[in-house]
Amino acid sequence: MKKLSCRLFLISILLLLWEVNSLYAQPELMAWGNLTGIRIKGQLMEFESSLRVVEKGWQHVAMTAKERQRPRYDREGKKQTVTTAIGGILFTEVVVENSDGSVELTVNTSSEADTLLEGVFLCFDLPGTWYGEGSIQFTSKTQAGISSLDLKEITIENNRKPFNITATGVVITSPKRQLEIDFNSETNVYLQRESPNGSNIQVYIELMGPVIIKGQESQKRFSITAGGEIDRTPVKIVLDVKNPGRQFDGLGGNFRLQNPTSDPPVIQYCLDSLRVAWGRVEMPWQLWHPDENTDPIEAAEAGNLHPHVHASMEMAQQLTKKGMPVIISDWQAPSWAIIGDPMDAYRYRSIGIFGYPLDPEKMEKIYQSIGDYLVYLKQNYGVEAVMFSFNESDLGINVRHTGEEHATFIKEMGAHLASRGLATKLLLGDNSDANTFDFIIPAMNDPETHKYIGAISFHSWRGCTPQTLEKWAGAARKMNLPLLVAEGSTDAAAWNYPEIFSEQSFALHEINLYVRICAACQPLSILQWQLTADYSVMVGNGIFGTNGPLRPTQRFWNLKQLASTPEHSFSIPLSCNKEGINCTAFGNLAKGKYAVHLVNNGAECEATISGIPSVVTEFDVYVTDSGMGMVKTGTVQVLDGTATLKLHPAGFTTLLTK
Repeated sequence: MKKLSCRLFLISILLLLWEVNSLYAQPELMAWGNLTGIRIKGQLMEFESSLRVVEKGWQHVAMTAKERQRPRYDREGKKQTVTTAIGGILFTEVVVENSDGSVELTVNTSSEADTLLEGVFLCFDLPGTWYGEGSIQFTSKTQAGISSLDLKEITIENNRKPFNITATGVVITSPKRQLEIDFNSETNVYLQRESPNGSNIQVYIELMGPVIIKGQESQKRFSITAGGEIDRTPVKIVLDVKNPGRQFDGLGGNFRLQNPTSDPPVIQYCLDSLRVAWGRVEMPWQLWHPDENTDPIEAAEAGNLHPHVHASMEMAQQLTKKGMPVIISDWQAPSWAIIGDPMDAYRYRSIGIFGYPLDPEKMEKIYQSIGDYLVYLKQNYGVEAVMFSFNESDLGINVRHTGEEHATFIKEMGAHLASRGLATKLLLGDNSDANTFDFIIPAMNDPETHKYIGAISFHSWRGCTPQTLEKWAGAARKMNLPLLVAEGSTDAAAWNYPEIFSEQSFALHEINLYVRICAACQPLSILQWQLTADYSVMVGNGIFGTNGPLRPTQRFWNLKQLASTPEHSFSIPLSCNKEGINCTAFGNLAKGKYAVHLVNNGAECEATISGIPSVVTEFDVYVTDSGMGMVKTGTVQVLDGTATLKLHPAGFTTLLTK
């Protein structure tokens, strides 16, 4: 492998060109322990670290990732700590933001058993987009006299026997990015190119191995400095107001009651402070009809309505009083209605089996029981549910259906509800995430289901790639039905590490997702999970162990900006010429009211928005970021259908007509 001439000189020249300002350098750490980069002046200098346990021969690699482990996350000032485990290897990872713009990363590793491995590593995955044309400089004494290497020389063919060298640090340089990692001691380094297309480079830094004994411990400290070209190129956005899309009712919310003490003040704050357009409430079916041989309506009228059922019905009533349509969803079935034991919903999850099936011999009684609930809700609380669903029955949380069973349930349950004079329809899907699209195909292909379906629904926890979102948008167009994101957020496991809810990175990822979904799918509503103390957008009052008065987080202000979209709006198609900017627009054309929402994932830049209708002469500008919560930063004039403004770095900007 050849040396690269003048490498140190090139690095010094590039460092003069790169803008690295320590006041704006922030590490972005995920709750499972992966650094996704360092933000400089709002721009993320991308890479992804992970902790990895590698079997002998590099045959299998287990790594930290979203929903792979059960980590714990904590922040104290500029120090973030993650504790996690992969098999019998335990990790404590501490990330500290230094005043000079670098990041100090300490990894404490220990083993619970004797084991033979290729090793335990801290791995840096470098995007080929930025580092494909790069090189790596090894610091201090290295074997075979190699001091630098062109990254193109690392190929997928050497993955079974990765390139290995000993060094005290590396400097990885490319035309627009630079990453320096100081190991603070001589350490084994391995280089791979794992992906099938060979675009990304993986730098493995050894923590332990290969022979590990029970109780063995290690501590490694790393200093990480990222730099690169700050992209301030302007963005051009063009609205297509002459071709309005689907209706957007606005932000919705889930109101599944779980904490009688903490939920009420959060719910009240959200309902008082946000325009909530849709609501989703639990039907506690297992408490409504626990005894197969008892008439649940007679029991309720005799004063035996379970308090949680009453509270859930009152919740639906409270939302109905505010004028919003309400979806009723069930999570758990009574034991008489299922095959197996209710604990089957949990006991087999380690082998990938979730939930339980309904008993096919008791379907008529099941329809009657659910119908009774909806009739009682209407007659005694004045709530006619617009739609009903089993929550995430594609996965089994906790009722489990096949796609064919889902289609049959829609036909038969829909017919039963219609026979009882209820206008309640069924949600098609209500899937656990966007990935399981095929679950809805049998019902889509069965014309007998169509008259009973009120909307198509998925949850946004996973899989929201542009290609997958287009499938859901296409299904809604094909069936001419509204699309609902009945559970909106990004990390279904975050209840394990709730401090992450207050992080800028979590808030930014969430609003990015919502804006992308609005642009790609044109949903009728996105229903936040939740507007209660669970996954709360509030802190204080004991929520997640936080003290002080109840107060909003950055996530709350993001939601409030999105919820400020004018009522009775249509989605406005648009084009955007810059990656890193996500945007969507809405308009109530009849009233001349418009909203443009823009998420800037990078540095400050100028945005020009054209195609604005002539009735609009100015917009108020609102910004939410790590330091501002829906702050009005000024107004922008519209001249000849065009407005120009500066977008704040790593922030959410909304333009609203007065």
